Amino acid sequence: MKIMRVFLIILFTIIFNLNSAFAYDLVLPKEKKTITSSNFAFFVGKAGKDESIVINDERIYLASNGAFAHSVKLKDGENRIIIKSNYSTQVYKVHKIVQEKSLELELIDLEPQLYVVKKDNTPLRKTPIDFGMNRLSHLFEGTYIIVNGKKGDFYRVLLSKDDEAWIHKNSVKIAEREICPKFITMNSETYKNASKHTIEFTEKLPYTIRENDKEIVFKVYNPLVSENSIYTVNIRKPNKYTYETISYNGVYVFKVNEICRPENNTLEGLTIVVDAGHGGSEKGAIGCLGNCEKDINLKIATELKDILSLMGANVIMTREVDGNVELDERVKLAKNNFSNLFISIHLNSIPDIKFDIHKNKGTSVYYYNKNSKELAESVLNSLTCTLNTRKEGVKTASFAVLRPTEYIGILVEVAYMVNPLDSVLYTKSEFPRETAQAIAEGILNFTRTEY
Repeated sequence: MKIMRVFLIILFTIIFNLNSAFAYDLVLPKEKKTITSSNFAFFVGKAGKDESIVINDERIYLASNGAFAHSVKLKDGENRIIIKSNYSTQVYKVHKIVQEKSLELELIDLEPQLYVVKKDNTPLRKTPIDFGMNRLSHLFEGTYIIVNGKKGDFYRVLLSKDDEAWIHKNSVKIAEREICPKFITMNSETYKNASKHTIEFTEKLPYTIRENDKEIVFKVYNPLVSENSIYTVNIRKPNKYTYETISYNGVYVFKVNEICRPENNTLEGLTIVVDAGHGGSEKGAIGCLGNCEKDINLKIATELKDILSLMGANVIMTREVDGNVELDERVKLAKNNFSNLFISIHLNSIPDIKFDIHKNKGTSVYYYNKNSKELAESVLNSLTCTLNTRKEGVKTASFAVLRPTEYIGILVEVAYMVNPLDSVLYTKSEFPRETAQAIAEGILNFTRTEY
């Protein structure tokens, strides 16, 4: 009897260990029953050695480390998804909420009325949409505007006979007094590596900034005087530059600063902010093997700091530990330290689309302002050459850390966290160092090009 008991214990242990060794481990979804408004359900995880995975009768590709990822198109209502492996069959139920079709918003013309902007950094937009690449400028508190229309949550702003813009209705209030802004003076001053352009009025007025290939066009509008009252400054663009707009008591100061070329093939004289994306409770994307993006970001950023410092740069980190740092704090840190470059480190996630293991992989670099495009291209080329990743491209995006014009800013998506092929790359011990070295080389190549 005793021998039989021992035998059964040993047998149970062997079976348990075999199941543990071979049973797949799902990172996503976390629950067997979920409710979502998404169009796709993502199944991300790791299979055991010699295990095969089939989802809804489709065999799933497994990377050399067992990582896998798959998306299932959802229909409205209940979806039953079956995952089979050599050792088990599991059923997942995903309920997709039926989305109500949004109605086309009506444009309502209003009698022109004077409003005033409530706070600094208020977006003035090309379209009545609260996201995307549609910002014309960022208005200052106390700026007077004329509202003559409404669409959804936005007011239409009269700039001139041929120009209009949009501003969120919660960003403005009806002006308490009538005004008649008057133009006072315009002035431009040129220095060795900078220029300053001043336009003065008796009140704060709306302005726009537009860049073309050779110039920055700065315009201030005074529709309260005339629909043709536009004051324009055309400023020659240096090859590598930053700019900023300051306003006080109706005075607009527009400064353009040229970034000087460092000497002796170094980065001396440059202040570079290195931003490890996410942190603390903000985990970022989760990989097939359960890795957190925030941890990999920090490892790369720490390596990058060391390399850039050896190249002579003054390096400032937005975080050096696993802690929460708000986006506006990251931007404020860069501005307060008069940084020249801002490098944000990330690994990519998958949006709500059908996952393609061959397309949703590789490296991309984002920028917002035109002064940052060249740096984005240089870093992308260096990364894809060094890491041998797929070149997904240089892209524009309205990320909060990239919008300021006071520095040249890029956001690097080194690889995809949920792509099984990329997971083989980013889990290697040498990955953070090699990535940092490639980014640093991209920055150095950017500073070497023609000034």
